[in-house]
Amino acid sequence: MPNTVLTPSIIAKEAIMVLQNNMVFAGLVHRDFSNEFAKVGDTITVRKPATFTANEYNGSSINVQDATEGSVAVKMDKIVDVSFAAGSKELALSIQDFSSQFIQPAMRAHAQYLDALLASLYTDIPYFASVGGTPSMQDWANVDMVMNQNKVPTDSRNIVIDPMTKSKYVALPEIIHASKSGSTDALRKACVGDDLMGLSAYMDQNIKNVIPGTVTAGNATGTLGNSTVALASVVPTTGTLNKGDLITIDGNQYVVTANAVAAAGSIAALAIYPALLTSPAGSVATYSAKTRHNLAFHHNAFALVSRPLERPMGAAFADSISFNGISCRIVAGYDMQAKKDTISIDFLCGVKTLTPELACRFEG
Repeated sequence: MPNTVLTPSIIAKEAIMVLQNNMVFAGLVHRDFSNEFAKVGDTITVRKPATFTANEYNGSSINVQDATEGSVAVKMDKIVDVSFAAGSKELALSIQDFSSQFIQPAMRAHAQYLDALLASLYTDIPYFASVGGTPSMQDWANVDMVMNQNKVPTDSRNIVIDPMTKSKYVALPEIIHASKSGSTDALRKACVGDDLMGLSAYMDQNIKNVIPGTVTAGNATGTLGNSTVALASVVPTTGTLNKGDLITIDGNQYVVTANAVAAAGSIAALAIYPALLTSPAGSVATYSAKTRHNLAFHHNAFALVSRPLERPMGAAFADSISFNGISCRIVAGYDMQAKKDTISIDFLCGVKTLTPELACRFEG
């Protein structure tokens, strides 16, 4: 019995399912979605989850609070696309065969791109603990301590680590005996351990490995509450600091928010986050030279924002589908120059750090 020719709707449904099953980092963060069409370059306002303050009841009245949600602007600047040649012969395959040959490889590439995009948000996070020279659960306890100090909710905590970091810890007895769980195939396969110091741990091959700036020492001067700090006696005198570099001043952790270059052994105004928590007067500033930036985070620390793309007016073979906070579009067309049919699977998205205080780097 001949196979039914595949329709764009059938392909779209299969594609969105495969994408969901292959996301690791992207499957652990807050996802914002609506059915309103958007175009690349549009700015979307995303509401942050509400926060409240607990008050002690005085016996006679309650303090009714407004839901302080807040919002952030997210630029929809990424159209993520995988296109491949597929003609009538391929469209006559069963959906299982077509998925194995085309959809699954395409959506794995999409999932890796999304994970890498989210992993790049490490540059917003100033809080960190370090991978130890001799692996131990104390390293994980240090991550837990940083998150507790920042009052991160104890539910929905995850940590995503690179393959090298995983190799350092995976043989520890506490991790060997940790239960393995996850809500999708990718999460189950990537799971390193559940409830490790309150963290569900996953391996992701897309964690960033970067080269930090060259500055190794300096003295910090600034005023409490300012978002810039002056650095003197910088070593080397022609050194640099990159966006995302980590600095500790008076025991407090900061992240550099803009690239800076030392001039004559100093940096006049280094942009940092958070604002200065002390007024350093020549305090020694220490810098991290770590290159791998694993991330521990609460579900609401980061957002993946997706909006559907419009169906092209001239495309007869096209459809889109949305599921669980992700939208996916299928479009096919005939290339007269190449004499072949092409199918594109694409979606529009943006990523954003919602609350840096809900995340911690585990740098190595």
